[in-house]
Parts: sequence; structure tokens; C-alpha cells
Amino acid sequence: MKKINRRKFLKRTAVSLGSITTPIYAPSVMAKKRPKLRVLGTHVTLQEEIRKKAQDDLGIEIEFQPGGSAAVLHQAATQPESFDIYEQWSNSIKVLWQANAIQPIDRRKIEYWDEINDLTKKGSIVPGARKGLGDAPYKLLYAQDNQSLGSKQTNHISFLPYVHNTDSYGYNSSVIPKGEPYKTESWGWLLDKKYKGKVALVNAPTIGIFDAALAVESQGLMKFKDMGNMTRQEVDELFKILMEYKKEGQFRGVWSSVPRSVELMASGEVVLQSMFSPGVSALNGMGIPCIYAAPKEGYRAWHGVMCLSSKTTGDSQEAAYRFMNWWLSGWPGAFIARQGYYISNPQRSKPLMSEEEWDYWYEGKSAQKPLRGTDGKISVRRGELRTGGSYIKRFSNVAVWNTVMDTYEYTLLRWNEFVLS
Repeated sequence: MKKINRRKFLKRTAVSLGSITTPIYAPSVMAKKRPKLRVLGTHVTLQEEIRKKAQDDLGIEIEFQPGGSAAVLHQAATQPESFDIYEQWSNSIKVLWQANAIQPIDRRKIEYWDEINDLTKKGSIVPGARKGLGDAPYKLLYAQDNQSLGSKQTNHISFLPYVHNTDSYGYNSSVIPKGEPYKTESWGWLLDKKYKGKVALVNAPTIGIFDAALAVESQGLMKFKDMGNMTRQEVDELFKILMEYKKEGQFRGVWSSVPRSVELMASGEVVLQSMFSPGVSALNGMGIPCIYAAPKEGYRAWHGVMCLSSKTTGDSQEAAYRFMNWWLSGWPGAFIARQGYYISNPQRSKPLMSEEEWDYWYEGKSAQKPLRGTDGKISVRRGELRTGGSYIKRFSNVAVWNTVMDTYEYTLLRWNEFVLS
């Protein structure tokens, strides 16, 4: 794992911020004074219903501190004393580990560790499945004796594997004819001039750059030796192409939050864009036919990470372990499935989902009745199929993971140039 220049990262991240279930523990187990657990992360999982349920089940006071991905990463890297648990995505691990902002988690204290599937532990959801380029989570999971991170199994891990998903782009099927998953749907659509001025990208250099790279390669405009770890020359060539498309008016812009991505498509400003699952679910709940593509080139995938602050000790640390175990206890996985997210030990959540929910979200079968999202609105209509199929099929087709490349600091500069031009 190549060393990241922490000082440069922190400075440039700061600059970029300006530019863009049954209770498993009884409350009586804890001391009379309820401990307080501070959880820093993003809005996609730090939802009020989850906070209330965890607080009730665990008998501890829980404070959620949700924010934008760049903002919370900067806070975590510079102020580990400001949180007890950090939750975001695996592409934040290198930065946090090298900043000494997080401490190893003792996996022997993870109650359901043996139930966690092989996607995170070994890299493949099933034998023979594509592991994907870049920061595949298994490469960063285990803390090694020399203080590095790697795939060799040890008793200490850098993060708790929990929620994860495959991402792609969404498109409005009332405007764009419905494609065929894994055959005609392609990342290249992002650069199709038929949709000029109606395309948006996610504003994140560890995420949006790969959507763009997959689109450029699909269009035959360039070829990467290793898309998961681009050279400086490849980065320059990629952004030269993107800048040309931007000058020609291909992009409506970029978005930095899920609500903004929903607004862009709901207003008709875009018909095709990088998307996250909750945004797709929200649009369908609004009656807008947004299809989450299954690109023939493969998905860009992400894995949620739950990390323990290097400053957390004593009762707060104990509460943190209880919260981590709670996340794998069943109810959270069932709840989060309703916005299209998977959990690392899904069999424990299965009994808490209806048969129709399990068949749709995990098995890739058609919905036998309308299904509601986490917001309570109907997001899946009777007869609909989840694009991309089953959990296993989707994670057998990962092209690249959200990644902090060796050229990260340089890509951050080039990305900001692209956004601000």
C-alpha cells in the first residue's frame, strides 16, 4: 500500500470542500449513566430510524453526525477525538489508517464474524467471480504485524464489513429506451452525444473518475493498463478527453449529494447520470421511471466500512463494539435492503424480511407485490425485476471498486480543474 502524503491530502481536501430485531442487549447491562456513542458518516446510512432503533435496542445514547463524503473524511482524518465510530466507504481506509485516525478492531469481539461472507474476507462472493480492480475490500481488511493492511488473515481488522452495493448510472426510461442488462446497457452511454447536455456525474474523485474512465474505455477513446491504479499519464489523457466533452456541452454538471441527484432527474435537467441506489429508489417512489443500469463492462462497487476511532477507549469503546455487533444482528440488514443495500451476513436478516422482499432484493426475482423503501413509499411495483439480477450475479460482475489510487493527490487536482472549468 503506497504511502499517501497526509499533509497534502488534508490541505487539498480542505480546499476541495470549499469548491463542492429484537434487542440483543438489555439496557441494564450498562452502567447507570448511559454511555454516549458518536457516529460520524454519511446520510445514506446515518438515518434517524436506524439511530432510534439502535438506541432503544442497546440502551445507550447515540449521536449521528451525517455529512458530505469529503467533509466527514477530512474531519475523521484530522479530528479522531470528535467521533467514536466512523462509517463511510472502503476507499477512505488508506487515508484514515495512515493518518492514525482509526485503531484496529479485534475481530474476536465481533459476534457474527463467522457469518460474514467471502466477498470481504476473500474477495469473491462465490468461487470464480470477478474480484474487481482497485481497492477491493479484502486487500485492506486485515491489520498486519508490520502495521500495514493486507489480505493475510489476522485477528485484527481495519473495519467492520457491513453494507455494500454495486453502483452504476441511472436513466429515465420515459426518455431513453430501456436497454438489456449486461448486453446493451453500457457506461459508454454517459458520452453518447444523443444525451448531450443531459448527463451528470457524481462529484467525487475516488468515485466519479471511474464512471468516466469506464465510459471513455467503452467508447474506445483510450485503454488503461490498470484502471484501478492509473498512471499520471493515463490520468492526463483521461481528463483531456473529459474536458473536450465538457466544452462541447455533454455534461449538465456534477452532484455532491443523493438529494441533488434526485432533483436533477426529477426536474428533467438530466436523463442519465451516475447514481446511488437510494436516489434511484426515491425517483421510482416519485413515479419517475429511473432504471439502474447493469453495464456490460461491469459495475463500480463500494463497500461500507465501520471504523473505530484511535481515541476511543473505555465505556465508549465497549459501546462501539456493541453498536457494530448490532449492525450485523438482523434488523439493520433487513431495513437497509429496502433501499437496495446488501449486508455482509444476509441470512441473519432474511427472517426479518417478507418473502417478497427477499426474493426481489436478494434473489433477483420479480416483485410479487408492491414493495416499500426505507421512506415508507412504494419504490418497487408488482412485476418489476431488480436490474442486474441477484446479489450473487451483481457481485460477480464488478469491474472496479471505489479506490484511492497511488496518483490520488494528482487526480484530486485534475478532478477539481474539470469541475470548475
